[in-house]
Amino acid sequence: MKSALSVILGVAAVAVVAAPLTSFAGGTISGKVTFAGKAEQKEFLFSKFPNPKFCLQIPDKSKVDGDKRFLKQIEVSKDGGLKGAVVAVMDIEDKAFMDGYAGTEVVAAFCDFQPFTGIVVNTRPFKVENTDADADDPKSVAGVLHNPHSFTVKGTTSATGFNIGLAKKGDKLDKPVTFRGGAEKEGYYRLQCDQHEFMQGFFLPVTNAHFAVAKEDGSFEIKDVPAGKHKVIAWHPFAGKGKKTEFEIDVTDGGTANLKAEVK
Repeated sequence: MKSALSVILGVAAVAVVAAPLTSFAGGTISGKVTFAGKAEQKEFLFSKFPNPKFCLQIPDKSKVDGDKRFLKQIEVSKDGGLKGAVVAVMDIEDKAFMDGYAGTEVVAAFCDFQPFTGIVVNTRPFKVENTDADADDPKSVAGVLHNPHSFTVKGTTSATGFNIGLAKKGDKLDKPVTFRGGAEKEGYYRLQCDQHEFMQGFFLPVTNAHFAVAKEDGSFEIKDVPAGKHKVIAWHPFAGKGKKTEFEIDVTDGGTANLKAEVK
């Protein structure tokens, strides 16, 4: 007959085996990017560019007013949330992530580059697809000509990455991002259409997967950040004069660190 002690120990062992093992892949950084300044937009006249009637059909009607097309350089919510700001952990260099990054994808749709802001990885692909064709224009039935022109920007200097015309709907380009001389640590990547100047996009170089683009209200969330103290930056190509705002934050395994990121 088993002793009472052996029975208790046996039950305890079963309990230990049956208990779920908790494992964390890091913590989360969540919060909001704010900007105390005002919204800004640059005005263009469709009539000065090719395919004005087609470009006017852009679904986002907040970007058009009659013959005017607006490039929304800064978008701010009622409570100061900064849309499109990129938030990124900057003190981690993840070679596996960088080597495996499939590329940044941009779409030209109704004479608009989407997304407006995002990230790139140096030496990895940058892809653009033209989805525009104008059935009402005999010259553009097969496609509205867009000419994506990329630049690596550092301070007041910039260098062309590629300059390629996409003449037909479905045409694509796939070129590597080419920062040189360490410019990827201080600069950013800019895209503009040489046919339609109001088509622009801006991209922050990163070295790991821990980044996010702020939503319309400025909110963001970055998951699976390794535990520890990290340098995090908030960046927007126009707000705060395009400068990176740095923050230090402590992330715990399984926890959520809140970051109130004010861009000044």
